[in-house]
Amino acid sequence: MAEGVLVLGDVTNGELSLTAREVLAAGRTVADDLGEELSIGLFGDSLEGPSQQAISHGADKVYSVTNPALGQYQVDLYLSAMETLCREADPSVILLGRTNEGRELAPRLAFRLGVGLAQDCLEISVDPATKKLLANRPVYGGSAVAVVSCNYSPQVAAVRPKVYEPLEADASRQGQVVSFPVELDASQARTTLVNTVKEEAQGIKLEDARIVVSGGRGLGGPEPFKDLEELAKLLGAGLGASRAAVDSGWVPASYQVGLTGKTITPDLYIMVAISGASQHMAGCSGSKVIVAINKDIEANIFKEARYGVVGDWQKILPALTETIRELTQG
Repeated sequence: MAEGVLVLGDVTNGELSLTAREVLAAGRTVADDLGEELSIGLFGDSLEGPSQQAISHGADKVYSVTNPALGQYQVDLYLSAMETLCREADPSVILLGRTNEGRELAPRLAFRLGVGLAQDCLEISVDPATKKLLANRPVYGGSAVAVVSCNYSPQVAAVRPKVYEPLEADASRQGQVVSFPVELDASQARTTLVNTVKEEAQGIKLEDARIVVSGGRGLGGPEPFKDLEELAKLLGAGLGASRAAVDSGWVPASYQVGLTGKTITPDLYIMVAISGASQHMAGCSGSKVIVAINKDIEANIFKEARYGVVGDWQKILPALTETIRELTQG
């Protein structure tokens, strides 16, 4: 009989990824509610360090899934390894992070297991009456949230990054590490990685920033983003943008916040000339404080913001920047 909660995690630069730690926190809650064990599968060719990190962040058991072919991500090989692990471990619940890789793997894995998938989950819990997994996920472009349940086992859910805080690391936690070597045929790989081009990161990484400053279509062009960048530097903030600004070519795609961009959860989010469409808000709904600057008093963002300024950003932004400069450098 299927039992236990299995997280399928990932390793980045020899460390347990932040998303894997977030999903472990979600899995810990579900496992405790079900009274079952929480395990995690890690995939690669050298997993000793990440395995211990996983235990310290809440896992009871770690499956160290190893094969030289897993040293570098390749969707077909990772999918095969994950399917093998899931069939052997036979969990009742399988959780993944909805990262770029998770978006590829989660639906494929659910299909191979013959079950459905709760995609892009903002929250997961357990129905106390049925013991089924309940998942809150955005629908209609993020304008509403639906609660869905999984009717077949294993129950598979992909959790949106940044919606759970990782558990505090506890080096004293004890857990079991199970070596799980898998056989993989290189011919399974239908794609080949030809080259990796790393984008040079400038400033603070958007997903990790505690303060974010973003601009939208209302800025009118790329030049005003230099003014936003000045404000961001004063605040030690990340610089973001709406999809409209990215689609217009004003800033790179890596700046985009929203349903089809990055999910952020800053302590402070300053939005300049962004209307607050549901697709954008889906990526920043976890912000603790939102400050909005927009000339349209009817803009949707004023329904979401804790503080709002109605007016021309060209007059408000310089005054705000100068005041912050005086406060931080005075």
